[in-house]
Amino acid sequence: MSLPDSMHVLQRGWLSSNNILFIGREQTALVDSGYATHAPQTLQLVAHLLQGRPLDLLLNTHTHSDHVGGNAALQQAHGCRTVIPAAEAPAVRDWNEDALSYRATGQHCPRFRFDATMAAGDTLVLGDMEWQVLGAPGHDPHSLILYCPSQQILISADALWENGFGVIFPELEGEPGFDATRATLEQIAALDVRLVIPGHGAPFSDVAGALQRAFKRLDYLAADPARNAQNGIKVLVKFRLLEKKRIPLTELRQWMHDVPLLATSNRMHLRMEEDALADWTASQLVRAGVARVEQGTLVDC
Repeated sequence: MSLPDSMHVLQRGWLSSNNILFIGREQTALVDSGYATHAPQTLQLVAHLLQGRPLDLLLNTHTHSDHVGGNAALQQAHGCRTVIPAAEAPAVRDWNEDALSYRATGQHCPRFRFDATMAAGDTLVLGDMEWQVLGAPGHDPHSLILYCPSQQILISADALWENGFGVIFPELEGEPGFDATRATLEQIAALDVRLVIPGHGAPFSDVAGALQRAFKRLDYLAADPARNAQNGIKVLVKFRLLEKKRIPLTELRQWMHDVPLLATSNRMHLRMEEDALADWTASQLVRAGVARVEQGTLVDC
């Protein structure tokens, strides 16, 4: 699973997306910047690899908070040009936190600027290699992925992981997303890929196996949209727990009540009482072994 010498993958935890750093002869570039909580660490990791060079270019595959949360810090530190998906330009320009999903998901992101946009069909030079920009709706309607034909490398963001893909967020609000996810997976299957760098998790080379698992999971979720809603709610609460480490159950119930996307998804798909939803979510995280309850507090583990 060798990478070109000009390319470095910074694998992060599930609170922050992976960062892909390119050090070319004439330009340095970073794809995605992680979550705001980890911005100081992002700066340190990038600076260590740059060894005194500035970061010239910052690109975002999509504008979810765990992929753009370090943008403002990187811009302040390096003055880097920033490129975002074209469809997100109005929301970022006006800093519309509803359109950008930050208010709906109960997450935060420091305001950042952008200098240019990219869209499906564009080509980029990163690390002295040519990359194709491909549309990848599903997890996010405006998400993009990057493909380098000469190296057979795919930067898949949250469109394909080694075991699945990111939450299909449009479906949580009753908007179509399953068909778009399927089309994106079929597009990836048609590419000649030897190595995938996902938005979360380690790079992997068993692309056929990952696609098989992704299609199977998609079929499972599409057969009953409530399953996607349950998954999405658990993911958003786990994300909050990763950030806070410990959350009193009374605080969790209030937070889930205040987060619009959780309330909407519950109303449309699960129809549980609010306190019951919070208690169910906590129990599911405990059952999965990713949290525990200590004296009325949900604790990350």
